[in-house]
Amino acid sequence: MSQRNTAVTDQVSDCPIREVLALIGDKWSAQVLVELGDGPRRFTQLERAIEGVSRRMLTLSLRNLERNGLVTRTVYPDSPPRVEYATTALVEEIREPLEALSDWARRAAPSIAAARHAYDARR
Repeated sequence: MSQRNTAVTDQVSDCPIREVLALIGDKWSAQVLVELGDGPRRFTQLERAIEGVSRRMLTLSLRNLERNGLVTRTVYPDSPPRVEYATTALVEEIREPLEALSDWARRAAPSIAAARHAYDARR
């Protein structure tokens, strides 16, 4: 491992909250985890359920979540092959706060938009 990679790894372990927020706080990952909270989904089901996500961004988010142990990818030997994504036991520990945050975001969206508009109008 290079000296730079070691430094990054050391920084991550010194501040786990930053790493977790970077992992699930990006534009799509939290939405993927919330959507998978209802059970395993196929890629196209996720794509339809998450408004505005591109195929590329969904793929990158799923790979990152799988790499970090939050999502599993299961390939079934059907013809054509069927792939399902599901959350791991690790996500069960944060499911309730994620769903609460998702609910709050839906309720707060109009107030946030109004605050932005008022702020921009003052500038």
